[in-house]
Amino acid sequence: MEPVRYGTAAGRWVLLATVLGSSLAFIDATVVNLALPELGRDLGASAAGLQWTINGYALSLASLILVGGSLGDRFGRKRVFMAGVAWFAVASLLCGLAPKVEMLVAARVLQGIGGALLTPGALAILEASFAPGDRARAIGAWSGLGGIGGALGPFLGGWLLEFGSWRFLFLINVPVAALVLWVAARHVPESRDPAAARRFDVLGLLTGAAGLGGLTYGFTAWPAHGASHPVVLIPLVVGVLGLTAFVIAERRSPYPMVPPSIFRNRAFTGANLVTFLVYAANGGVFFLVVVNLQVVAGYPVLAAGLSMLPITVIMLLLSARGGALGQRIGPRIPMTAGPLLCAAALALMSTIGPDAPYLTRVLPAVVLFGLGLALLVAPLTATALGALEDSRAGIASGVNNAVARAAGLLSVAVLPLLAGLGSGSLTESAQLHPVYQHAMLICAGLMVAGSVTAYLTIPARLTKPTPNHSFCDPACTPARSAPSPSEPARPR
Repeated sequence: MEPVRYGTAAGRWVLLATVLGSSLAFIDATVVNLALPELGRDLGASAAGLQWTINGYALSLASLILVGGSLGDRFGRKRVFMAGVAWFAVASLLCGLAPKVEMLVAARVLQGIGGALLTPGALAILEASFAPGDRARAIGAWSGLGGIGGALGPFLGGWLLEFGSWRFLFLINVPVAALVLWVAARHVPESRDPAAARRFDVLGLLTGAAGLGGLTYGFTAWPAHGASHPVVLIPLVVGVLGLTAFVIAERRSPYPMVPPSIFRNRAFTGANLVTFLVYAANGGVFFLVVVNLQVVAGYPVLAAGLSMLPITVIMLLLSARGGALGQRIGPRIPMTAGPLLCAAALALMSTIGPDAPYLTRVLPAVVLFGLGLALLVAPLTATALGALEDSRAGIASGVNNAVARAAGLLSVAVLPLLAGLGSGSLTESAQLHPVYQHAMLICAGLMVAGSVTAYLTIPARLTKPTPNHSFCDPACTPARSAPSPSEPARPR
């Protein structure tokens, strides 16, 4: 099957499936926070139970997201993406019907597994389906259109809570997932890595999940228990040992889930370092700015949520253009300039204090931050996926998603501590205000570090080492292509 082109009917169908599928996981990770008070009253849940309603999803997603990309490369990206969407729908149904908080937490863990299958699959499908010259624009459009889901999520969630029940937040996923499955089945081409080993890297799966899960759990528990508590220390030790064992296992495995050789690619490694720095900053921004506006500046909840809406609008309007710009002039310049704009915006955000007027104090910083992200995100994602050959799109997407998710989770857990919160409260204005200021400056420093890293590691022009689209025919038999004169034929 021939690659699809951006702007065609086939391209729009592929974008629709991947955007809706990604939005399922993204929206569900955000709107559930709105329902926690009602959910606690309805199920009689303790504070720990409510915390695990959020963390259960985050832990399974962060721990297994690498697996999703690897499975897609081996067994078909469309197939694994659709399996993830179906799994997510069933888990959402279980969430909506859960009679007790313990069953809800278990169903949320299952949701995270579905999210780990579909999230890297969406980006891998874009990378493998679109023609090389259209991929950056497609990824930019996916990023911008996905922002609509992020903007509509709080509105939809608030409306469902106002006129219905917290259960509808989960049950509404079922018809949306059915639409995604229908579109994907009819319009998304199948692709896979024909050279991928059919044996599965069980040791890599176990050690990688233990590493990411241990670190995520430990840092999540840190603010509540302190660094010396066993519930923090033991998971952190398990996480470090798990990731160390993962590296050793992948070096020795004949069929590694994450081949160590991919990190010899300077652009791929650099893009993921930039991803970690930038998304660590983003995690702090989207967590603390809205809280600061409510607690310190005195904004109502809805006004605080709407304050960040210009970022979504800017991303929607400009992300595809940012991707096209990176395709035209190369990724280094936008990936260097974008984080610098974000750093300047964060310096402005650090000045938001009591009774800060929106139009003169908040909006300029929000707009500048949105412009920086629009310039950065699409070229960054395109570089992370495009630095490797097409046959490894699933691995590239899984690694980049895992890095971004881990960075955001660790940022939310660690940033308040680094900013000086200690055992204080995020709901007390006098305690939060200095912490918020320090945190925004730390995030600005992370953005500057991301800019420097991009300048030093990202090439002016990105070229794939071994082009290979790896498309499948309707029977999912990989289409064979002649090897290039300089490259030996791949074993099959």
